[in-house]
Amino acid sequence: MPIKLENVGIAVSDLEATIAFFTDLGLTVLGRDTVSGEWADTAVGLDGNHAKIALLQTPDGNGRLELFEYIHLDAIPTDPTLPNEIGMHRVAFSVDSIDDALKIAARHGCHPLRGVATYGDVYKLSYVRGPSGIIVMFAEELQEG
Repeated sequence: MPIKLENVGIAVSDLEATIAFFTDLGLTVLGRDTVSGEWADTAVGLDGNHAKIALLQTPDGNGRLELFEYIHLDAIPTDPTLPNEIGMHRVAFSVDSIDDALKIAARHGCHPLRGVATYGDVYKLSYVRGPSGIIVMFAEELQEG
């Protein structure tokens, strides 16, 4: 059976702030909508499901994020995920310049969890706590000199 990753869905507390963060990094908004009704209840498994959504795409066209902000009385805020917790962990992006990516993130009040690390002679890596507590990893491939 052929299978293809469609998108990664992330529930956020502020859709507009999260869109601003990811579009500033270079993603584009493919579409926006507000969803509700029986089909949305059935698909998600949540009665009374009502959410604002946005679909964003990476510049290379291969990666997509679906962001959704619930307008549902039972939307439950949680503590941000820690890097060592079981479950959805992070979203990762390859970047040309980790320094530039971190500057963009900082403009949105998002900063590295600890700093920038170098993995062998392969990557410079940093985890950032993004909007709604999302962990975002930036990876800059190191070029052999």
